[in-house]
Amino acid sequence: MIDLIFLLIGIIGTVFAIWAVSEKNLLRAALALTLFLLSIASLYVVLNAQFLAMVQILVYVGAVIILILFTIMLTRGEEVED
Repeated sequence: MIDLIFLLIGIIGTVFAIWAVSEKNLLRAALALTLFLLSIASLYVVLNAQFLAMVQILVYVGAVIILILFTIMLTRGEEVED
């Protein structure tokens, strides 16, 4: 059962990672990266590493994503046109 949950979270994380890389809108890409990092934290919970999951959420989701969002807002990132 745990293997199935791990596989499901891994697939969801892979989908979010692909979405983050392929998204042209910077805010949506940051949202996808946030969801990917949260899926990594949930994988840590499944592996019974709660402390590592909390560090993942605090450092990466909390600090890095906020830094990325402030950078996007301050530089007024525009969408890439083909």
